[in-house]
Amino acid sequence: MKNHTHISAKQMLFGLLFLLAFLGAILLLFTYRHDEKRFASLTAELFVNEMKSNTLSMHYTLANPEDFGIYDYEPTLPLYRPESALQDHAGMENALAALHSLHPDKLSDTDAYLWRLLTRSLENSLSLSSYAYYSDPLSPVSGTQSQLPILLAEYTFRSKRDVEDYLALLDQTDAYLSSLLLYEQEKAAAGLGSPASFLKETRGQCDAIITGNALEEGTHFLQTTFRERLEGLLKTDLITREEADGYLAQNDRLLKTVLLPAYTALGDGLLLLEDESVRPAGLASLPDGKAYYRQLLISQTGSYRTPEEIQDLLMADFTEEYDAIRTILSKNPVLLEALGSNPYADFPCRGASRMLFDLQERMKEDFPPIPGGTVSAAVKAVSESLEEYCAPAFYLTAPLDDTASNSIYINRLKTPDGLELYTTLAHEGYPGHLYQTVYHNRTLLTLGGRPARELLWYGGYQEGWALYVEFIAYDYAALLLQEDGQETAALLAQLESRNRRLQLCLYSLMDVLIHYEGAGCSQIAKMLEGFGITDTQSISDMYNYIIQSPCNYPKYYLGYLEILSLQERAKELWGDEYTDYRFHCFYLDSGPSDFLSLQERLEALQAFPVP
Repeated sequence: MKNHTHISAKQMLFGLLFLLAFLGAILLLFTYRHDEKRFASLTAELFVNEMKSNTLSMHYTLANPEDFGIYDYEPTLPLYRPESALQDHAGMENALAALHSLHPDKLSDTDAYLWRLLTRSLENSLSLSSYAYYSDPLSPVSGTQSQLPILLAEYTFRSKRDVEDYLALLDQTDAYLSSLLLYEQEKAAAGLGSPASFLKETRGQCDAIITGNALEEGTHFLQTTFRERLEGLLKTDLITREEADGYLAQNDRLLKTVLLPAYTALGDGLLLLEDESVRPAGLASLPDGKAYYRQLLISQTGSYRTPEEIQDLLMADFTEEYDAIRTILSKNPVLLEALGSNPYADFPCRGASRMLFDLQERMKEDFPPIPGGTVSAAVKAVSESLEEYCAPAFYLTAPLDDTASNSIYINRLKTPDGLELYTTLAHEGYPGHLYQTVYHNRTLLTLGGRPARELLWYGGYQEGWALYVEFIAYDYAALLLQEDGQETAALLAQLESRNRRLQLCLYSLMDVLIHYEGAGCSQIAKMLEGFGITDTQSISDMYNYIIQSPCNYPKYYLGYLEILSLQERAKELWGDEYTDYRFHCFYLDSGPSDFLSLQERLEALQAFPVP
């Protein structure tokens, strides 16, 4: 007779409960993995589709597209088409629906944060897409007509494919600019056309930037930079001399027969749209202009404060800065005399290379080091033909996977040497844009982050940081001057810092008043008169600049104030464990974000590890 093991009812019940618990755990694990896989697939698809739709953008984002699953693509510029808005709107709705079908609490912390950023970014973009003709891609302030030649001139040649892609894109510039003219024509037909004076400015840029004389002489910067880039490939035997000669001939032909006529046609087309009855005015003058501006503020600055809250914040800050300036001057009346001279004629640190080195040395105590070794920074002068239309300086963002070599452009027409160059290099270089970009890119790759993070752009996060560290650089400069025995110049540097804050705060406030409250030039002039600013031409120029670039100043200064607000909250949460180094680690490690998400992350990470 065989023995039978007796199993009691209680044991059977325990066994059943264990089995159910085990199956539940397996199901939960499957659900988590299912959401993670779907999120990985969705973000990869979004990234690849975006890269394939704009080769110029892809080239500045990725040095080696094949390493990110992009093997076959046709060189493409993003042409505007009348049906584009509807297609983009539908695409954003579909992407949002896919994101909302996921459970962020079932994703890793990093993916959950990216989910939140993507969701908010798409929601903002979807809201803005309702205002089809409110943007201005051909603005006299950094419009496509002035930015495209710079992007073409700095298009890096790492391989033969890069040269061929570049030439293919150059061959599409006529269709690209023609599509933007079509957009301007549709804007005008919808009653939302640009003022005639603004169109004249853009036409002037079209005539000056691409000129037939320079192309015939072979001296245009799109010819000289092309030759220089080919030389790099020749030295490494990636192309032959015969191939280089063929590329040179093709580049010259396309510049003369495609790009030059494209700029001429754009200028002629804008001439036909000039309507003297359209007067310069802020967004508030347009139908639903205030609603558009509210959404544009979120998109450009990453701040979710209302325009009313922003006005209050700016007014309080203006008062604080104004009082600080009065205090400095009352204690040091000698500074008023120094302002009329050239106080930085003997600035102790001369030349861009020495300044960048000095900045890197001084920032070491309060900023984390860039991971992954050497970073080089070439400081270049803006081409003379672009000086009038370019910013005082700019940093060309390095690709995600190639951050060893970087370029900072200085507009010598607008950036004198001495203190101004020093603080400008801090803004664009260390610890500004270059440092922030390379730090983020290398950290993202090291930690295996999703490339879709590169699709997100936050003007307030980036420009706010650059302004934040620029003001720190004024402190560095004051120390530098003190070390050199220039006590008055050191005090003056602190005064310059306060004065710059005051100006940017005032310009940001004007942005809100013009675009949200509907203030006209006469009202702005009356306000400025209270601060002793009475020059009619200067007031008109500033008014027109702000109209042409809504949210530009708030992108910088509101971004800066949001960082200060975040910093104060970190001090409250971390108490005695707060250090600037730790806060900078938090900010940089979070990566480009809107300030609402950064605030939430800070609150959730009260136990953020001390570096």
